Amino acid sequence: MSPFTCPRERELSTLLHSGHWPRACPDDLHTHVASCRNCSDLVLVTGALQAARRHTVELPRLEPAGAIWWRAQLRRRNAAIEKVGRPILGAQIFAVAMALVVVAAIAISQFGNWSVWFSDLPGTFHLTALIPSSMSENSTLWIIVPVITTIALLSGILAYFASEKQ
Repeated sequence: MSPFTCPRERELSTLLHSGHWPRACPDDLHTHVASCRNCSDLVLVTGALQAARRHTVELPRLEPAGAIWWRAQLRRRNAAIEKVGRPILGAQIFAVAMALVVVAAIAISQFGNWSVWFSDLPGTFHLTALIPSSMSENSTLWIIVPVITTIALLSGILAYFASEKQ
């Protein structure tokens, strides 16, 4: 950079910054720039900086690395939660299905005694009346219900461990 400035440098700088160089400038300024080293350097540097700026503006804007990392961690955590939840849901569905089978089996075995319950409806409001009479008479039902419940519970646990390995 020289200590001497050109008298036409300010006019040239205004034209360069407003975007009017080289099309909307007088011919004598073209000849001056060709002969003046300071003005030709100004045109060269300003043109290079403007081209770099245009190139930078055209580049896509990337998100910050922290946001990308945070989203990746969130996806990984959600995938792990889903992976853990699948066997639990399977075990719950299986346990509910087995409980419904047990309830259906008890209901079918007790179907004949329901007519007795409905005929004695006023007596059912006592706590002792909540236990069906067939359960006190038939001791095999007291054995079958816990066995079926244990089978349902163990099969649910087995289904959970089997699906966990997958």
